[in-house]
Amino acid sequence: MTMLNTNNINSLIGADVIDSQDRKVGTVGQVYLDSGTDQPSWVTVKTGLFGTKESFAPLERSEWNGQVLRIAFEKDVVKDAPRVDTDGSLERADEDALYEYYRLGGTRTGASTSTGAGTRQTAAREDRAADRDTSRHDTDDAMTRSEEQLHVGTEQVPAGRARLRKHVVTENQSVTVPVSHEEVTLEREPITESNADRARSGPELGDAEHEVELTAERPVVNKETVPVERVRLDTETVTDEQRVSADVRKEQIDYDESDVDRERRRSRDDTV
Repeated sequence: MTMLNTNNINSLIGADVIDSQDRKVGTVGQVYLDSGTDQPSWVTVKTGLFGTKESFAPLERSEWNGQVLRIAFEKDVVKDAPRVDTDGSLERADEDALYEYYRLGGTRTGASTSTGAGTRQTAAREDRAADRDTSRHDTDDAMTRSEEQLHVGTEQVPAGRARLRKHVVTENQSVTVPVSHEEVTLEREPITESNADRARSGPELGDAEHEVELTAERPVVNKETVPVERVRLDTETVTDEQRVSADVRKEQIDYDESDVDRERRRSRDDTV
């Protein structure tokens, strides 16, 4: 691990920040130096979907490998830190609130300066601002105005899960089936020459019985399991619109009149 000092401040800006459980918290937004020791003491961590939120995190017990900053606190602790304006310096009261929140001991070497600012913003940010200002002596006499532009993209995130599940349900089905049965009918025929011989073949006189077996149909139910269809899950992409807003900064250039120009303008106005 690399010791944090003013030599590696520039590489900290924009670096990934992970917590004590190796979970990503966000990225480094600004670095603050202790005004007494001139050493890095705080960073702001940009969190949220577009990095629009900044939370202060102490560099005490932190680890820097040249690419990733590992702080000694968990992600939720950093995100719930007291909100302090990231306006270039920490007021004494704000720094005291942060020390109390993170339960940090020790002394604040730069907190008792006459300016009342416990820490000041790193020179790296000031150098970047100076690089953008072309009104310095080593450039021409024009000033460049810059502004932030909002670039919005998309990322794939889990939105839910869908699954197929089948279970057995029982329903009643009624089917009408035609069935037949035999019934007894009594037929009488007179004795004629054609059936006289058969009529005389029986006993002359006496008791007798004749039995006929009747049959009937009844429904028979058999069940067979057969495949009827196949069901699968598929996805389709549906596009809608969401409005996203974020604060962007831009520079404005104001013109301050010199005393000579002001007097000339007043003279022209009086003449008119």
